[in-house]
Amino acid sequence: MKLVIGDKFNSSWSMRPWILLTHFGIPFEETLIRLGQPDTKSKILEVSPSGKVPCLVTDAGDAVWESLAIAETIAEMHPEHAMWPRDAAARARARSVSAEMHAGFADLRQNMPMEITTHAPGTGATPEALANIARIEAIWAECLAESGGPFLFGEFCIADAMFAPVVMRFNTYAPKLSATSLEYGKRITALPAVATWIDGAREAAR
Repeated sequence: MKLVIGDKFNSSWSMRPWILLTHFGIPFEETLIRLGQPDTKSKILEVSPSGKVPCLVTDAGDAVWESLAIAETIAEMHPEHAMWPRDAAARARARSVSAEMHAGFADLRQNMPMEITTHAPGTGATPEALANIARIEAIWAECLAESGGPFLFGEFCIADAMFAPVVMRFNTYAPKLSATSLEYGKRITALPAVATWIDGAREAAR
């Protein structure tokens, strides 16, 4: 199984399936394609029909693109790991907030892009981005209150992987957050899989 990703310091979509596979100890081959290069598009199109990363290439040679679709595929391939909550109601909510993260929060993405190696407190805090942040904080607070933590649905799952790049943005831009959000962000950042991704981003930036 091969996961094709972009640069670790700014490819937020790539981060999600990478930390999911790494966290659950699922072996995979990492193929990194540098973004913004003259041959970037052609290299990606060799494996990904969408021309974007990430893309998972299964052992059978099938390509799966879009981070949420990749996460769902990984969960199906490895049912021994509880990548979605086992409770049906919690699972439905986890899928809903994951899909909302996948499809929404355009203003946050535009004004506070993931730049792991950058520290820029206060940058990008437009009213629209702050409204996105308020919604994200509400999601986190509701999920953590319902599950009791330490992650959104108790144990680390796909929903946490989907929001991990948001934590990276918050680490970079340091918007004003609730104590609940700050503590959740610290737990995500401290995960071994996330810490390894961050180390890779910093190494590439040197």
